[in-house]
Amino acid sequence: MAQHTFLEDMKEPLVPVVPMSHTAHIRSHRKPRRSASTLAVRAGVAGGVLSTLAVAGASGSANAAEPVTQTLELPTLTADLATQAAQSADATEQAAAHYQLQAERDAAAAKAAKQAKADLAEARKKAAEARKKAQEEARKEAAAHASRSAQRTTLSATVGGDSTSVSTSTGSSTSTSTGSSTATGSAAAIVSFVKAQVGKAYVSGASGPSAYDCSGLVQTAFKQIGISLPRVSQDQSTAGTQVSLSNLQPGDILYWGGAGSAYHVAVYVGDGMFVGAQNPSTGVVERPLSYDPPTGAVRVL
Repeated sequence: MAQHTFLEDMKEPLVPVVPMSHTAHIRSHRKPRRSASTLAVRAGVAGGVLSTLAVAGASGSANAAEPVTQTLELPTLTADLATQAAQSADATEQAAAHYQLQAERDAAAAKAAKQAKADLAEARKKAAEARKKAQEEARKEAAAHASRSAQRTTLSATVGGDSTSVSTSTGSSTSTSTGSSTATGSAAAIVSFVKAQVGKAYVSGASGPSAYDCSGLVQTAFKQIGISLPRVSQDQSTAGTQVSLSNLQPGDILYWGGAGSAYHVAVYVGDGMFVGAQNPSTGVVERPLSYDPPTGAVRVL
């Protein structure tokens, strides 16, 4: 093929064989000629190389349009990286959400603890105020009772006939007749009414029928017989004729404190007993005069 073509184109004549001279063994400085076989071999090699390059070039041209195997694998690698990045982003987002939720829970717990502390402090404050108020009410009640004891006359009633012994705070003592203790007429109606209210509740400002205060009971009792009395104890203590405690009759109004400034009233029912709406703890009761001796009395009937 290419080698034969090359040999055929050679124009150099063959060198004739001549006998060697006696100086032929001496090295000459001239470059020896290349033999035809050497040239032929080199030409063949050159042709083979050119053929190989031609085939490789043709093969490269034919495969230039096809993608390389490594190029085909790049999208897959990119997709894996994107998936890993997405998963990492999701994990980061979940961690952030977890920390945020934990922070919100901690904040809520701190707020609840603070509110509970405030509520406890408020409850303690209210309890202290309630105790202080109760103590103040007890002190006022004790002071009122002491004032009542200081202002009233001390009665030592001996109920065994028609005589009653009266001892005053000055130490003097008198003994007078109180007359009959049996109520009649309008007085009997008043006595019957107030005794029927015994056991009912004491409520400040109440005038019946289920609860009374002291002046409300007295006013309602006299209303049963058509007599209109003032509403408050101060005015009721001056509503009739002043009578001595040694000459009481059923239906008389008893008062505690000064006439015109009384702080408590009740109704005398005879036999050394009275009925009155005492206080919230006792309600309407029937008691002897010695239980809480009055200061004075008035007679309306």
